[in-house]
Amino acid sequence: MADEIHKSGLVAPSSLRGLWAVRHGQSTANVAFAEAERTGSTELPVPGRDTDVPLSPLGREQARSLGDWLAGLDEGTGPDLVVCSPYARARETWQVMAAHPRVTPPEPLVDERLRDREMGVFELHPPGALRARAPEEAARRDLLGEWAYRPPGGEAMADVALRVRDFVTELDRAAPGRRVLLVAHDAIVITLRFVLAGLGAPSPDTLPPVPNASVSCWNGTGGRLKLVRWGDTAHLA
Repeated sequence: MADEIHKSGLVAPSSLRGLWAVRHGQSTANVAFAEAERTGSTELPVPGRDTDVPLSPLGREQARSLGDWLAGLDEGTGPDLVVCSPYARARETWQVMAAHPRVTPPEPLVDERLRDREMGVFELHPPGALRARAPEEAARRDLLGEWAYRPPGGEAMADVALRVRDFVTELDRAAPGRRVLLVAHDAIVITLRFVLAGLGAPSPDTLPPVPNASVSCWNGTGGRLKLVRWGDTAHLA
């Protein structure tokens, strides 16, 4: 689907030399949601706010592996600008990456537009809890699909794409010629792919997986950003 979307859109010029998008390492909410799905629990397994959810122990190990990946890039080919989501799990991922002894990290910027998809009144609700507490809303979500479904007080993936497009437009103006690393969330990586596919690119019928601690990469070629790697986790092996 990546190639089909890229070919069908009118791709805007870009002054960036390269762009990487990293999803944060495994979070404690990722673990709790997987356990709720395994057991069929309809409880809310994660208290508090989504923005405060930290990495799990495995997530920190994954972030260290991302540091190995970053340190292994050839000199002069890695990012010279880092922009993070404001959420704790993304900032923690970058902090662990940047602590690698062979990494000389640029000072990161934090941009609100890279926050995770907002789920409104269903924040931190795993699917089982949503079905148990609001079956009609769960049915509406199934009917519309993730791209179009907007929870009460929250965002559809299409809404996330709007703020990601605004971010990409400003990034291109503010950082011409730079190699940029984004550390954020699966919703950001997915909508970034859609935005960079260009004007007129169709919205995806299904959302491609973005594993924890994966790296997606676009190369600046001929004044355009071209997708060359998607959801890569080879560094985790």
